Amino acid sequence: MIWQTSKPTQQMAEVKRLPMPEFVALLAFLFATVAFSIDAMLPGLPEIAAELTPDAVNRAQLILVTFIFGMGFGTIVAGPISDAFGRKITITLGLTIYAFGAALAFFAQSLELVLAARVIQGFGTAAPRIVAFAMIRDLYEGRRMAQITSLAQTVFMVIPAVAPVIGAYVIYVLNWRFIFVVFIIFALINTIWLNLRQPETLPPERRNPLNPPKLMQAFKEVISHRRVMIYTAALTLGSVQMTGMLTSIQPIYDVTFGRADTFPAWFALSALIAAAGPVLNATLVMRIGMRRLAMWAYGIQTVLALLFVLAYQSGLFSPAASFVIWFIWSSSIFIMAGLTFGNLTALALQPLGHIAGMAASMVTAVATIVSVVLAIGIGQAFDGTPVPLLIGTVICSAAAYLLMHRTTEEPVTAD
Repeated sequence: MIWQTSKPTQQMAEVKRLPMPEFVALLAFLFATVAFSIDAMLPGLPEIAAELTPDAVNRAQLILVTFIFGMGFGTIVAGPISDAFGRKITITLGLTIYAFGAALAFFAQSLELVLAARVIQGFGTAAPRIVAFAMIRDLYEGRRMAQITSLAQTVFMVIPAVAPVIGAYVIYVLNWRFIFVVFIIFALINTIWLNLRQPETLPPERRNPLNPPKLMQAFKEVISHRRVMIYTAALTLGSVQMTGMLTSIQPIYDVTFGRADTFPAWFALSALIAAAGPVLNATLVMRIGMRRLAMWAYGIQTVLALLFVLAYQSGLFSPAASFVIWFIWSSSIFIMAGLTFGNLTALALQPLGHIAGMAASMVTAVATIVSVVLAIGIGQAFDGTPVPLLIGTVICSAAAYLLMHRTTEEPVTAD
């Protein structure tokens, strides 16, 4: 059974745990803060552009970029703060900053102020995103850690499917500003749930004081660990593919296949199909291992993307058949994420449990910031076809696969 009870690690034997289903659900809601904050905004971009920047409508897209920008920098500090002061207070502070940014955006009368508010929101949301991983590492190790992460991400995958629908409904009933009210409500639910139900996972005796020398020492430990850096690089390459897909997917549906009107429905279906990735990972990871599953996923994706490039360029398929192939392949990118992201994060944190917050911050910050920079190139290369995205995927998946071959299988632990 998936919901089996595993014995605590020796370090955390004294900490009371939530029932596993509730713990996974709480983690899923914390993880979902990022996806909800991005995807729910998509339906509002035309209205925001019309109201705040009618002479330069493309500037409205900066609402997405500035959020990720703020999140990248918040990621750097969230982990060390949680190592020094505890997981719960750090997440609570982050959600408070997030809600403040949402309130500021609600009242903003200029695009510039909205963008500043989105940076604040992104900065705040780094805490629930990063510290949730550290909480898992506090309580579990090895393959059990990857399994729990996968289960939480399975629940989380529903958010990309429903967030645009929620955003569109709020706009239809009220207007785009009230999407930020929904964000505040979401943050409030997470804050209350976390503080009422989740025990602190990092007791005072295991905390690392927040001082520059120790932070620098932890930083050097992370970057000097060869295996951690390899897994971080592989995670970054996977993130490039995912970010590249998100920046290219709407133009491909619109320009390449002429299906802009039905894009939200197809995107929602892909998101639901993608839930198979974490489910499959949670089922197989205990028997096959995190490293092997991630390596297989990258290897298979390399072959799939290369075959799609050849098939599309051959011109042998009708437009309808090409679209079916595209939909299947684009869904496989999301499935690949479910087989790699949680595993690679767990592998990177495995030898760094004593500085889990710092390690989670660094690993995720690198993957986020570098992937955004590289994915911009993939998005800007869009030429009316999916070929640039496919070529970028082949390169990234092949490179990640080769990197994984430079590591060894992780040891099997009780947790």
